[in-house]
Amino acid sequence: MEHRSLAYRIFLHVMALLVALAILAPLLWLFVMSVSSNADLSAKPLHWWPETLDFSRYGALLDQAVNSAGGAFLASLRNSIEVASMATVAALAVGVPAGWAASRNPRLGWTLGAVIATYMLPPVALSVPLYLILARFGLLNNVFGLALVYLSILAPFVTWLLKAGFDPIPRDLEQAAAIDGARLDQVLRIVILPLALPVIATALIFAFLLAWDEFFYALLFTSNQQAKTLSVAIADLAGGRVSDYGLIATAGVIAALPPVAIGFLMQRALISGLTNGGVKG
Repeated sequence: MEHRSLAYRIFLHVMALLVALAILAPLLWLFVMSVSSNADLSAKPLHWWPETLDFSRYGALLDQAVNSAGGAFLASLRNSIEVASMATVAALAVGVPAGWAASRNPRLGWTLGAVIATYMLPPVALSVPLYLILARFGLLNNVFGLALVYLSILAPFVTWLLKAGFDPIPRDLEQAAAIDGARLDQVLRIVILPLALPVIATALIFAFLLAWDEFFYALLFTSNQQAKTLSVAIADLAGGRVSDYGLIATAGVIAALPPVAIGFLMQRALISGLTNGGVKG
């Protein structure tokens, strides 16, 4: 049994190592491309490690000079942070009370299911109505308008995820707080939310990532640096006749830093939210 247990542990570690390599290898290659010269990237056979490290592309993309590639890139980075943050905060503000209401009132379940069913529609099917609405209110090429579009995507997902987190929380706790004289908002703020923090953190991370990586609507509803997001800016780098793959890789590395930072800061809550899904009796 001990030998079998040792073999099982070795198997788990080997599988975990293979998964880690499958995840990290593309990111490592992205970084290698970002510090490789064009000669190394076009060499045959391919140079898996550059002869000399070239960090000049990072300086070019972080250059804040007017009308520079770095200025346009940093403007897109700020737009992405603003849009993703506004959409995520708004989605949580809508999803927390909506998820709790759906959890405590099963009759509302069909409405949530109907809204989630809209995810089956391809984004292009909603593009014309959304475009007309944004144009009517003057919100085209506007970070606030793009955040509203993302809110329509994130709110159903966040509500569904939070409902699953609220379901295991005993209703007896709410009833006891109500007997003690707590108002409904106090019950939600003092009793429910602290117990649901892991799933709320999970919803926050996934909502931010969805908004951060969205490309189709950002491409459709923005036209210049006033609201263009990072995903569209990176696509623009590859849109010329001659693409600098090292510069595209550098932009990808920089674009990955904010989500990675959020993931590291909230990794404990994320793991707890994904594994527990609620509270223990």
